[in-house]
Amino acid sequence: MKEQNNKKITEIKINTKWCKGCGICVEFCHQKVFVMKNGKPDPVNSEKCTRCMLCEIRCPDYAITVGGDEDGE
Repeated sequence: MKEQNNKKITEIKINTKWCKGCGICVEFCHQKVFVMKNGKPDPVNSEKCTRCMLCEIRCPDYAITVGGDEDGE
């Protein structure tokens, strides 16, 4: 996790080589963390991530990783 103004931000990684740009992650994210940019998801609002992991679980390409636990491990 990264910190920005004393607020922890979840690190979300997109493997663009694996991602086919289906947008499932965008649709399943209740917090609107992602937007589609150039045909791929971009986690522009990662500070809103609640770590529900739906994006990672639902990704058919295994292209999303929601990083670390609350302790940064």
